[in-house]
Amino acid sequence: MTTKALAPDVSTWPADNPQLIGSHCDDCAATTWPQQPRCPRCSGPNMSELLLPRRGTLVAWTTQGFVPKQPYAGSETAETFTPFAFGLVQLGDVVRVEARLTENDPDKLRPGMELELRFVPFYTDQDGTEIVTWAFEPI
Repeated sequence: MTTKALAPDVSTWPADNPQLIGSHCDDCAATTWPQQPRCPRCSGPNMSELLLPRRGTLVAWTTQGFVPKQPYAGSETAETFTPFAFGLVQLGDVVRVEARLTENDPDKLRPGMELELRFVPFYTDQDGTEIVTWAFEPI
């Protein structure tokens, strides 16, 4: 089966130990994810690529309990949908990112728990290609 990333430009996947790709402003030191051509803090154009840490801590989360509306790319229906969690993850002292979590039971999630970046199956497209996305897994 062929596999490809949902958004190939936001990470180094399929590298071993893939990382999310952010930006660092060379003028004011702001960090962003995903990568941006201009700084959202100072509007400067001097942005450098920055590979983000693979590990972080959970700040906050919620559970998606129903099929998201378009442009959601998943292939679930109301009958086949499995709720999933997504959260705000602090990656070291670098940046916070919003991402899917591999654990969807809110009773198993807690503020400050350690997480690690993973790439997980998201859906299979019409051609039979498995589409993977980034998520953070408790460690």
